[in-house]
Amino acid sequence: MFFFAFFRASFHSPLAPAVEIGGIWPPKGIGVSNPWEIPFLNTPILPPSGAAVTWAHHAILAGKEQQAVYASVATVSLALVSTGFQGMEYYQAPPTVPDGIHGSTFPSATGFHGFHVIIGTISPIIRGIRQYLGHLTKKHHVGFEAAAWYRHSVDVVRSFPFVPIYWWGGL
Repeated sequence: MFFFAFFRASFHSPLAPAVEIGGIWPPKGIGVSNPWEIPFLNTPILPPSGAAVTWAHHAILAGKEQQAVYASVATVSLALVSTGFQGMEYYQAPPTVPDGIHGSTFPSATGFHGFHVIIGTISPIIRGIRQYLGHLTKKHHVGFEAAAWYRHSVDVVRSFPFVPIYWWGGL
């Protein structure tokens, strides 16, 4: 429900811009991010990230420890690139909270998502270390599965804001 509030605000404001912001979207004088730069570059990282997590999971189930380690390294690498892009995007994002509704929803939504991206990056690092140390087996990997589901959910949630927040918000 928390992210839903940001999506609702991101849809409502362009469809019915208030008189207080000039009746146009984005509000006059607000610099917006180009959706085809860093936001777009970060989006294609998601499918390979999900594939690498799934590869690691299947390798664990098959008892192929070395493959699971390689897949974990791939997952961590993609997660670090994604986290780096998210950090660059947040740093370069022009709207700020005093800029009104656009400035409030954009940094809040991307910032809270960025927090989850960081958690979703730390988690595969810990998983990868545990896999390398041999802690995960076919029958003992519930923590891995929970972290993998979390990573998948972060990837899916990242896909949703592209149109309403980046593309539509930057028209």
